[in-house]
Amino acid sequence: MPGTLYLVPAPLDFGCTPAVPLDEVLPAGTLRVAARLRHWVCENAKTTRAYLKRVGELQPLAVPLQEQAITELPREVHKKGDHAAGGYDARPLLAAALQGHDMGLVSEAGMPAVADPGASVVRAAHALGIPVMPLVGPVSLLLALAASGLGGQDFAFVGYLPQQAGPRAQRIRELEQLARRTGQTQLCIETPYRNAALWQALLETLQPTSRLAVAAGLTLPQGGVQARTVAQWRQQPTPALDLPAVFLLGA
Repeated sequence: MPGTLYLVPAPLDFGCTPAVPLDEVLPAGTLRVAARLRHWVCENAKTTRAYLKRVGELQPLAVPLQEQAITELPREVHKKGDHAAGGYDARPLLAAALQGHDMGLVSEAGMPAVADPGASVVRAAHALGIPVMPLVGPVSLLLALAASGLGGQDFAFVGYLPQQAGPRAQRIRELEQLARRTGQTQLCIETPYRNAALWQALLETLQPTSRLAVAAGLTLPQGGVQARTVAQWRQQPTPALDLPAVFLLGA
């Protein structure tokens, strides 16, 4: 019998200080499963070891960190996406599961395969008949949506917007028109050091009556969610945007 592929969520404090206590954002059941796994597929081996060290402070690890079998997804999967150019074949990464070992899939923050690499590993597991089990933990997109006051019955995550000013403004207008026409809430993200530029582009491009929300530093003590019309935002100081953030647009 093959092992199970567990989708192990990570805290949302990657790159932030101070770190959030794991037992405040991850349930005991998730920590127990993570502690007993010995085989991992991950986005980054260094941050995975750091995560497992934090897990080990709460639950004894099955084997020491140096004995954990940790395999990184190729860098091109991060840059081009799991499904680019016909999709990445992740089946060789699951050899341990085929030999009967349970495995973990983990990203640097949040739920793997949701706004993060890993979908190719999950797809490969299904192709090989390996059971897939998601564990409970923080998912920034859903936390942001729930706290935004925008429509949660119909929504779309559109990833990163173009970095160039012209294409970015065009994409913002397209998303705004879609939100106004269908009522579908649009969610996007950006690298924290470009958050301020995206925010300025949103305020300059969107119509005054559109609603705009930003959820920054979710689960962190300094984090929060704010939602206003664009007209109201234009009268407000720029919110703190130096933390990982989710931006939401709605009618």
